[in-house]
Amino acid sequence: MAKGIDIGTMNIICSEKEDGDIVFTQERNAFLELESSDLTKTMLDSAQVLYVERDNVVYVLGEDAFKFATIFGKTARRPMKSGIISPSEKDAIPTIKLILERVVGEPRYRNEVLCISSPADPIDTNMNALYHKKMMEALARKMAYKTHVIDEGLGVVYSELSEYNFTGLGISIGAGLTNVTLAYLATPVMSFSIGRGGDWIDEQVSITTGLSKEYVCAEKERGFKIGLEVEYGSADGALSIYYDALMTYIIKNINRKLAEITPPKVEFPVALAGGSSLPAGFSEMFEQKLREAKLQIDISNIKRAKEPMYSVAKGCLIAARAQEGEEIWHEEGTEEIV
Repeated sequence: MAKGIDIGTMNIICSEKEDGDIVFTQERNAFLELESSDLTKTMLDSAQVLYVERDNVVYVLGEDAFKFATIFGKTARRPMKSGIISPSEKDAIPTIKLILERVVGEPRYRNEVLCISSPADPIDTNMNALYHKKMMEALARKMAYKTHVIDEGLGVVYSELSEYNFTGLGISIGAGLTNVTLAYLATPVMSFSIGRGGDWIDEQVSITTGLSKEYVCAEKERGFKIGLEVEYGSADGALSIYYDALMTYIIKNINRKLAEITPPKVEFPVALAGGSSLPAGFSEMFEQKLREAKLQIDISNIKRAKEPMYSVAKGCLIAARAQEGEEIWHEEGTEEIV
């Protein structure tokens, strides 16, 4: 009954409905290249590690790539950078294909809809998302799915703002990009992305503290809390400073884009999502900054998604089920299934 998938820089997450509940399947969007040998493959098999072999090279995929990178003293590679396919990774598309096949699986029936998230075009970098979007569509079609694509920010609106008739501001702060969509009655009024997210924070903290990006990322995911008072020279202190800078930058660009449109005269709720919104204190600081910014729209309430990591994937599932419902209605005269 349809599936949704969030193809992110850091994670690939699939959502589907089973026995009335939404179930998520997640895998890190990463790989590690190892020289193939019988010993290596025996070790990987015994540890039940996800890998493939091609041209006498073993590619360890997903979460296991990070684990084995530590063991072998290597760096896990990522097929995506800044929210789109990495142009510097020749194995990017084959790797994403393998992870997609693992996470999504085969269609359960003919013309099953798979809705894919895609970043909107960034407004602060010389890059567009068209190639990435078309490649992801092509991969899904090769898996025999009927594909549908929505912007990441709209996925947050679908997932978190149903009680407001899918009207509001959806913000997804991911690893590579931050995506923003302003929607009115499920229709995008404004959609864009900016080239900063969790990776930007890690890079800046690494530069200023001399700590490795891997260490900074691990520290961030280990229960870091954003603080108003920071201990200078520490990883936590630098993380708080650059989270503050990221929020300021996001809000500045939201106001910049709002000045270019004429939105409806209604109050808009705001939904925050994405893995980079997870630290404790994030939503409180963001709300304070948003209220102080005096946006060119009226804001009602501001909330963070209950499950920020899964919000976009859930929104894609809602869109996929709506797509199938419309088709069933037209073709068979049955009721919509959303």
